[in-house]
Amino acid sequence: MTGQAPAPLDASASGGARVPRSARTPIGEYAFAAVCAALGVYAIVGAGFIRVPPGSASVLGPRVFPYGVGILLVVASLVVIVQVVRGHRGVPDEGEDVDPDAPTDWVTVAKLIAFFLSQLVLIELAGWPIAVTVLFGGAAWSLGAKRWWVALLIGLGLGLVTQLVFGGWLGLSLPAGPLLDWIPIFHG
Repeated sequence: MTGQAPAPLDASASGGARVPRSARTPIGEYAFAAVCAALGVYAIVGAGFIRVPPGSASVLGPRVFPYGVGILLVVASLVVIVQVVRGHRGVPDEGEDVDPDAPTDWVTVAKLIAFFLSQLVLIELAGWPIAVTVLFGGAAWSLGAKRWWVALLIGLGLGLVTQLVFGGWLGLSLPAGPLLDWIPIFHG
C-alpha cells in the first residue's frame, strides 16, 4: 500500500475506471451548454421584436420559428447541463477514421467558401430555390459526392420546400426568382 489517496471515479464508468484529472472538470460541456442557452435566449428575445402587421392573415406568422428554435436550444442546453452534473460525459468516438496529422485541404475550403458567397449574388438574381440548389449541390460536390446530380436534385427540393413554407405560407420575404415568379403559391 502506498500513502496516496486513490483518484476519484467517474460516475458513469463501469468497473470503477479511474478518471484523469483533466476529465473531471467538464469545462467544454458546460461551455457548449452555456453558448446554446445564450443563443436560445437571444432567439427568444429577438423573436419578440419581429414586427407582425395587425390583422395578419398568416396563422403562424414570422415569430413561430424563432420562438421554437429558441425554446429548443434552451431546453437542450438544460438537458446537457443536467447530464453533465449527473456524471455523463461525452466520450470521443474510437471508431472515427480521422487522421490528425493530415494537412487541411485548402482547395475544398475555398470551394465551400465560394459556394456560400455565391448565395449573396444568386438569391437576388436567380431566387431562393436556385441559390439553395447551387449551394447544396456545390457543397456536396466539393466534399466529394459521387453522384453530384442527385445532390442538385435534393438541393432543388430543399429550395422549393423552404420557398413554399417560408415564402408562401409564413409570408416571409424570400425572392422566388425569375423561374418561379409567375407561380402564385411561391409568393409571400
